[in-house]
Amino acid sequence: MSRLDATSLLLSPSPTPPHKPTTPRRLICVVSSTLAALGASLSLLLLVVHSAPAPNYGSLFLSLASNDTAALHLRALTLHPHVAGTRANSLTAAYVCDAFSSLSIPAHITPYSVLLSYPVERSLSLAVPGRATTTSFALSQETYPNDPYASATAEVMPTFYAYAASGSVSAEAVYANYGREEDFAYLASRGVDVAGKVAVARYGRIHCEDIVHNARVAGAAAAVVYTDPLQYGGAPGEAWFPDSRWLPPTGVQVGSLFRGVGDPTTPMWASSEGCERVSVEEAMDTDDMPGIPALPVSARDAAEIHAALGGDAAPADWQGREGSPVYRLGPGPAILNLTYTGNDTMATIENVFAVIEGAEEPDRYVILGNHRDAWTFGASDPNSGTAAMIELAQRLSVLQKQGWRPRRTIIFCSWDAEEYGLTGSTEWVEENREMLSSRAVAYLNVDVSVVGPVQDPDNSSQTVYDSWVKSNISPLIGRLGHGGSDFSAFVQHVGIPSTSMGPGYPIYHSLYDDFVWMEKFGDPGFSRHAAAASIWGMMALRLADEEILPFNYMSYPVELEAYTKVVENEVRGTAISCSPLHNAIRTLKTAATKVNGERKELQRQLSSNQLKKDSMKIRSLNDRLMQAERAFTNREGLFKQEWFKHLVYGPSEQNDWESASYPGVENAIASARKENTTESWKFVQHEIHRVARAITQASVVLAGSLT
Repeated sequence: MSRLDATSLLLSPSPTPPHKPTTPRRLICVVSSTLAALGASLSLLLLVVHSAPAPNYGSLFLSLASNDTAALHLRALTLHPHVAGTRANSLTAAYVCDAFSSLSIPAHITPYSVLLSYPVERSLSLAVPGRATTTSFALSQETYPNDPYASATAEVMPTFYAYAASGSVSAEAVYANYGREEDFAYLASRGVDVAGKVAVARYGRIHCEDIVHNARVAGAAAAVVYTDPLQYGGAPGEAWFPDSRWLPPTGVQVGSLFRGVGDPTTPMWASSEGCERVSVEEAMDTDDMPGIPALPVSARDAAEIHAALGGDAAPADWQGREGSPVYRLGPGPAILNLTYTGNDTMATIENVFAVIEGAEEPDRYVILGNHRDAWTFGASDPNSGTAAMIELAQRLSVLQKQGWRPRRTIIFCSWDAEEYGLTGSTEWVEENREMLSSRAVAYLNVDVSVVGPVQDPDNSSQTVYDSWVKSNISPLIGRLGHGGSDFSAFVQHVGIPSTSMGPGYPIYHSLYDDFVWMEKFGDPGFSRHAAAASIWGMMALRLADEEILPFNYMSYPVELEAYTKVVENEVRGTAISCSPLHNAIRTLKTAATKVNGERKELQRQLSSNQLKKDSMKIRSLNDRLMQAERAFTNREGLFKQEWFKHLVYGPSEQNDWESASYPGVENAIASARKENTTESWKFVQHEIHRVARAITQASVVLAGSLT
């Protein structure tokens, strides 16, 4: 399929029912013709992104930046909404595959059959005793005058939550702030009964799957989650999109309520052809599913609900922005009548891969990934990243024509069904776990590449690194502990060093995440897309081309000491000792210092031609640098979160989008506080020892000698 053919298919209307499995296991694409500040995270290692790799090719790569290329691809990818499992998203897979193939980069599509979820029926109405009329909410997001995508909005799925339980509830409403555990605990302390009620909560601190889970645990019969203007509407009186970047009052943030990762019918293993599966009913009956009906609603609809709530006034930090009416706790007298019917069904998703084979070390993989599926048009999330990835690949294809071949293999990945639960990336990593464990150098993820100003495209006198430092953003990139994007399977399940770029923005997961918003507010001129591709590509070039991997473990002990202090504060007053952690961290510091000195010596020998580039000494050092992260994993996984194997970096059990300091230890402490038994606190000590053993193992790997 030519690129023109793929584009023309994207222009045609596409149905929303799931795309059923009809494709062969592996499809080869044949071409018939032809950063607000940039947010970034690093799982473990400091990559000095401001210094170039091989000077000639690195400089050439940067000189090839094209704003027009990124804009062209973003426009084509966002002509229609493309939810995972639909024909529209299958067409985006063909487009991306063709784009790689047209650059003479071999590409293919790998499909998986997975459990996805779509809306069938939804309704929400508000009744108040004594009122003669009932308010029925439209549950729709309004278009705006002269919206160029107005006709395509008819293809957008109705606002919904994937995997929400089907059912009807009529009950009093209770306001639960951000829907955190502590918010429901506060309601209980005030004598506000949530049992059997409809919990009304706002986005802002945790994601929707955790909000609804907490509501169910508190006894709520259903949940309604809205986008509060305090977080998403700008300052009082400020305009909204299309006149500014802020979310319109009818904007709704949709999402998935699945708290797990990957295909729900293949927990802990890959969704391969002919594989073992649990039934759809069994998958929907686990604790990772919401278990109650739930709906996302707009700020406008939520304002009517708030106006009808009675009871005591909520605390000051539960209130809305200045000028908003007083938020009250309830329960009632507002009664919400909520109905949701979903279609939880098996559908086909499609990952796209393109491979530039390495010349000297083809069995070492530098992997770049971005997901492609979107809840609506996906101009920011995720296709700003997709456009940047294709633009990056185009530059590398020019380098190839100039004689460049990477030392190590570069793999481009366009993931599907990320929005449902990191599904496409998780299934692929689970299916290729052993190969990746032995061969993957690093994984470089971009979810959202651009949603606002990135300083260097606007100030050519300084680098992105310089702007980070001057704007007080640490040049030591933060750690990847949360579970919010496709890096999760790589670093948290296998232990592959990973990075991720992806800041937040006000129109997230709404109808308004379209090309117009990006062109007017996210990246006018598309220079920031080019800058994101430059940063992403330069990291890839360094990892793929440098003889010695540019990993620096010296900052790791500093990080771990900081995490240990957090744990010490949490267990103060108990018999728990963090000495095992301190001892293990000292050992790691010694090993990191040793390997850092060894690397410098080998670099000196390389530069003076005392050592050949293919020396086994270099290979041995690189293997240790690459494998050390794996040592932080444990096959048993985290306490209460067994799929997550990394004992240092992982998501909080209470908030999937928040990193925990030693997540297994954090989970054990949370349980001990609730149970407050000798055994529960003894288990906290056990978890501390487990982490200490993992840190010690990483030290052994770095040192490269048996004990």
